[in-house]
Amino acid sequence: MKIGFIGMGNMAKAMVGGMLKKGIAKPQEIVGSAKSEKSRQSAEEAFGITMYAENVKVAEEADVLILAVKPQFLEEVIGEIRTAVTENTLVVSIAAGRTMAWIQNCFAKNIKLVRCMPNTPALVGEGCTGICAGEQVADKELDTVVKLMESFGIASVVSEKMMDVVVGVSGSAPAYVFMFIEAMADEAVAEGMPRAQAYRFAAQAVLGSAKMVLETGKHPGELKDMVCSPAGTTIQAVKVLEEKGMRASVMDAMEACIQKSRNM
Repeated sequence: MKIGFIGMGNMAKAMVGGMLKKGIAKPQEIVGSAKSEKSRQSAEEAFGITMYAENVKVAEEADVLILAVKPQFLEEVIGEIRTAVTENTLVVSIAAGRTMAWIQNCFAKNIKLVRCMPNTPALVGEGCTGICAGEQVADKELDTVVKLMESFGIASVVSEKMMDVVVGVSGSAPAYVFMFIEAMADEAVAEGMPRAQAYRFAAQAVLGSAKMVLETGKHPGELKDMVCSPAGTTIQAVKVLEEKGMRASVMDAMEACIQKSRNM
């Protein structure tokens, strides 16, 4: 199976790196394209894969074709590769806000299409990807895409109407978490802790907390209660967060993110 990437930005590199690290694909089984010679050379040196300047060459070779370009460039790219994509090509789009109907319309023909929404923690092998598939995609082909996406984190199949929610709850969510880590670190610095140490403590606290949710299966509220001792320090911090409307702020922010995705 030949896997092709059109676009070789950070997300594509994370995906290629994960696939190679997990042994899902060998370097000779992956091809890619990028506009700049610097990007092509960097990918070739880092992964040992074949890189082209022309997108159509990738489309001609790939059995699984991953469109890893920004949404605003997707229509132009599809115009370049439309005739090279055959009925046997499995096309995977990771562009936010571009529905399967929109993509099919750009191709002006029925194609085997899977839409994915990964997030940036894929860069460290901890990504989260939502996946939905078109009617032409067989179960075995969908399983192949899930396996590819699981090479750099977790992946789950959802209905397409949930893809905008995926953007809000995982695709854009790292930005919210980074802001939370930064805020915690800022207060630690204000209280005298060196900044590098503050970032390390705050980030590890978030990492460990997330791992507890995933591995214990306990409700986040139950885990929160386990930390909140009677008349203790934690419950005082929780009280302030409730007074400041932390939950409502997060929900409102996610709602704005989801609506933006729906209207792109």
